[in-house]
Amino acid sequence: MRIALLATTVLAATSMAACSDSGSPSSGGQVNFSLATRSAAAASSMALATAGTPETFTDGTNTLIVDQVQLVLREIELKRVESTTACAESSSDDCEQLELGPILLDLPLGGTGGAARAFSVAVDTGTYDQVEFEIHQPSDDDGADVAFLQAHPDFAGVSVKVTGSFNGAPFTYLSDLDAEEEIELSPPLVTTESAATDLTLLVDLNRWFRDAADGLVDPASANAGGANESLVENNIQSTLHAFEDEDHDGTDDHGGNDGSAD
Repeated sequence: MRIALLATTVLAATSMAACSDSGSPSSGGQVNFSLATRSAAAASSMALATAGTPETFTDGTNTLIVDQVQLVLREIELKRVESTTACAESSSDDCEQLELGPILLDLPLGGTGGAARAFSVAVDTGTYDQVEFEIHQPSDDDGADVAFLQAHPDFAGVSVKVTGSFNGAPFTYLSDLDAEEEIELSPPLVTTESAATDLTLLVDLNRWFRDAADGLVDPASANAGGANESLVENNIQSTLHAFEDEDHDGTDDHGGNDGSAD
């Protein structure tokens, strides 16, 4: 599966390089970073959401089938409870770096829902109340981006890619969205030496291509210059949630509001 291959690649890179912003090796805890697009009624395995079958959405008139969703993220970080500033503005001890990136993430589709692991990384033990990252369009004027684009040339200037069909007509949605995301973790995420901590980023894909009246819009109309470009980009940013998810079912273990992007 695509996500399994990605997890192997990212894990190999991050498990050796994980560190705080100070550059010293992290120690003591581990965070498993997972992705989900919908919750599962009962999830007992990380494989539930990796079936790779398409997702289908309808508004009663239109039918949207999504075959693949890919996101480019970078600078995924956890912010400590005691920090009062964003990770990008903080001192070396305020944030724990999970992944520099850019990295390409395939969202899990199909199956019975739930979370699929993207990568695992060693972190300092502590209490964290926010996860921060950038949705990022790679460019050829950045060293890290150049290396990324050598492996993924189709993502030059592209941060989000969705393929599928709308009312039977194939589409490819591409976005150059560049956005910093700050998602509150309530209650805060606590990492310890005794066991790994599972953090899930839930992407509410069902809301991406809908208007204010809950009607589906053609994703092709949201490409650059299209009538629904701003609508979909705003939807993407407002439908990101993060929370502790030890049972991998795509819902907050503590019954909270599943976090939200600020």
